[in-house]
Amino acid sequence: MLRWLRVFVLPAATCHTDEEDYLHYKNLFQDLDHNGDGVVDILELQEGLKNWNPSFAREKDIYKTVDTNADSGLNFEDFMRYVKDHERKMTLAFNSLDKNNDGIIETSEIIAVLKSLGINISETQAKKIIQSIDRDGTMTVDWDEWKNYFLLHPAKNIDEIAHFWKRSTMIDIGESIAIPDDITEQEKRSGNWWKRLVAGGIAGGVARTCMAPFDRLKVMMQVIHSLQSGKMRLLDGFKQMVKEGGILSLWRGNGVNVLKIAPETALKVGTYEQYKKWLSSDGAKIGIIERFISGSLAGATAQTCIYPMEVIKTRLAVGKTGQYSGIIDCGKQLLKQEGARAFFKGYIPNLLGIIPYAGIDLCVYEHLKNHWLEHHARGSLDPGIAILLGCSTLSNACGQMASFPLNLIRTRMQAQALEEKGTTSMIQLIQDIYNKEGKRGFFRGVTPNIIKVLPSVCISCVTFEKVKGHVGFTEK
Repeated sequence: MLRWLRVFVLPAATCHTDEEDYLHYKNLFQDLDHNGDGVVDILELQEGLKNWNPSFAREKDIYKTVDTNADSGLNFEDFMRYVKDHERKMTLAFNSLDKNNDGIIETSEIIAVLKSLGINISETQAKKIIQSIDRDGTMTVDWDEWKNYFLLHPAKNIDEIAHFWKRSTMIDIGESIAIPDDITEQEKRSGNWWKRLVAGGIAGGVARTCMAPFDRLKVMMQVIHSLQSGKMRLLDGFKQMVKEGGILSLWRGNGVNVLKIAPETALKVGTYEQYKKWLSSDGAKIGIIERFISGSLAGATAQTCIYPMEVIKTRLAVGKTGQYSGIIDCGKQLLKQEGARAFFKGYIPNLLGIIPYAGIDLCVYEHLKNHWLEHHARGSLDPGIAILLGCSTLSNACGQMASFPLNLIRTRMQAQALEEKGTTSMIQLIQDIYNKEGKRGFFRGVTPNIIKVLPSVCISCVTFEKVKGHVGFTEK
């Protein structure tokens, strides 16, 4: 443990000569080599990263970079070859930040460089970056501090380091109005942004498919309860669906739910970027209010374009076995029997629901993440995937709870047939629900909706991590 403190915690200001550097890296290698066999395997590297900096825990990426001869073991020659090459890359990154060439990095330089990469941060955030690297309390970063901090981080250039400082996620769990993640200028130039969208779309499709039975149960509870006097419970709801249409009926309507991911995501992300430009004075500087407004408008735009698919999904979900032969047949029947207006039933409450969902989801997520960074991060600016998962789950659940009454009204209006008399307008439907079911009636189906949040987020994140390499997306 003392050697870890010496190698990892103390600043390396004394490591200037080649001999001192060699001894420093020799000590580091010996600390990684727990069993003393002269070779560091991936488990030893994983443990070493936890001691070095938990936010660097990407041992597979580092191992792949260091193990150049692919012999499943890192000897000291492999390690020194990696160190020399990595120092060269980190020198270029350091020099790109050190704009005035005085050998130290200050907060103003970090702000300026990140802004040039399309990432805007405040002075407080820049100070946190400095504090996470600074070891002598000067609130500046010299070369030795920089070199030792990023020695075992797989970043190759300043762009990757910038994205490490700005770690964020865009998780699709089947709800259509979450605010997208920002696309940086570097991602736009490299084309990496569309690979992230493809990986995210696949992950969203897998998550939606896995949770489709809960999604259909939610719709059934929202709609069927208004037609029956008895209460539909979770287990009874699943039994009823299986009895009526078999096991596969649990996934009824999921096909169109997956098909709409691509156009919805593309529209939402594209319009989000455009709305941000219109709302910002210089085209780049964006705060949480601008993000909220841009995200809400982007969600409204995307929903307007794909809304007919939402109606078809609901009709398939509440339809009986054999009523529709598929997505196209459902659309044809709706058009023939109810006209084109049927494809926009429930549009107004759906549009209104975007504001509380997007606002609460974003604000809760940002508040939870920043609170953790401020009180528990211990100098690190990367919350880690577990914290981000927790923040996403809680913020999404809060957003859903706030918008659920409007979601329920939208679903019931989507399920209404033309021949149905009585509650056809949104106001009439609200009055009818309140008079017949009370306040609790606005939250019918909320239980399966909340139950699916955590597994959906986990499935989406795990799938995204597995898929991104296959589509060529590298998270920088």
